[in-house]
Amino acid sequence: MTEIRTSTAGSLPRTDALLAANAGRSFADDGFTLERSPEHDALTRAAVADVVERQRALGITFPGDGEFGKAMSNPVDYGAWWAYSFQRVNGLTLTEFDPFNGPAVRSEPGNIRLTTMADRRDRERFPRVYADPTSGAVHGKKATGIPSTTSALSYRGHDAVANDIANLKAALNDNEEGFLTAIAPASASRIRNEFYANDDEHLHAWVEALRPEYEAIVNAGLTLQLDDPYLAESWDQINPEPSVADYQAFISSRVEALNEALKGLPKEQLRLHLCWGSWHGPHTTDIEIRHILPVILKANVGQISFEAGNVRHEHEWVHWHEAKHLIPDDLVLVPGVVSHATNVVEHPDLVAQRLRHFTELVGKDRVFAATDCGLGGRIHPDIAWAKLESLGEGAQRANK
Repeated sequence: MTEIRTSTAGSLPRTDALLAANAGRSFADDGFTLERSPEHDALTRAAVADVVERQRALGITFPGDGEFGKAMSNPVDYGAWWAYSFQRVNGLTLTEFDPFNGPAVRSEPGNIRLTTMADRRDRERFPRVYADPTSGAVHGKKATGIPSTTSALSYRGHDAVANDIANLKAALNDNEEGFLTAIAPASASRIRNEFYANDDEHLHAWVEALRPEYEAIVNAGLTLQLDDPYLAESWDQINPEPSVADYQAFISSRVEALNEALKGLPKEQLRLHLCWGSWHGPHTTDIEIRHILPVILKANVGQISFEAGNVRHEHEWVHWHEAKHLIPDDLVLVPGVVSHATNVVEHPDLVAQRLRHFTELVGKDRVFAATDCGLGGRIHPDIAWAKLESLGEGAQRANK
């Protein structure tokens, strides 16, 4: 009997020991590259072995490394999935530019440009919420500063990705499959460009700079998850709100860049992760998935991971059914059926119901049950593990 497989969106809670070890690491002369040590590598290797075993015990059949190779030095950190790339690419420098509170940027029809994080339209609509540290909408701390591109980009993370690969493969059982995450070119290119002639050149420089990481993961026999919240999340970072047509054109070029970066890699080992950003804000200015599905489904990947348990987007399963004619016959859907956005632990029956929306569309053999975004650094570890237990149980109930 075909059974629904289970996975995650990547990030899982770091141990206290790993958080403390990351907090104690020194920076290289550039001010943002965290120094490695044999002791830290050994601690990470042991933590990956443990987190894979914990996933397996809870019924996760397609585990990852919890993104433990991507430094978090605080229990709450929404940016580790992104900031790790600064450690692995040449051409970056810490500058005085602040991507969160820099000067606002305005877009015009036919000329979309991202504004600063602080100028997002959801923040504009709820200024008191985002200004109140007790609201829960924004908190946490990044492990490193955010640099700018100041010279030619090139990859320097060969040892780091080899370490990630070795840690995960050592933790997997014989014939057990697993995945590692890596940032997609579009999301990586959101840092300030002070070197390339325009945004398009900057984007394609990231394509070339990140390709070695993608190749290393796939060549090791693992599935590569491309994290690209940019594709949906950027809608809220364009001020004023653009037309849907302009936005579709904007992200089309980003999907084309992704496909360029993945050229020649086996589709069945590629997963795209799509989300609307994992901060705990109102998200009233998120774009509806129906507007971006025609573009997203052109990504040359074998799996698409997306939020289907987030209360702002759970209802959008109907739009997947409406777009059935656009879904490639070999595409595996990876809906997030437990959410990072609430402390409430989903009932297994709710998980099963959510899954049936997608198994009725493409069949059980083409559905993975997963988290809607990373749980690590977003909710309390005890709640995260309870959600994974419910995920595993809910998938079993959906199988029946």
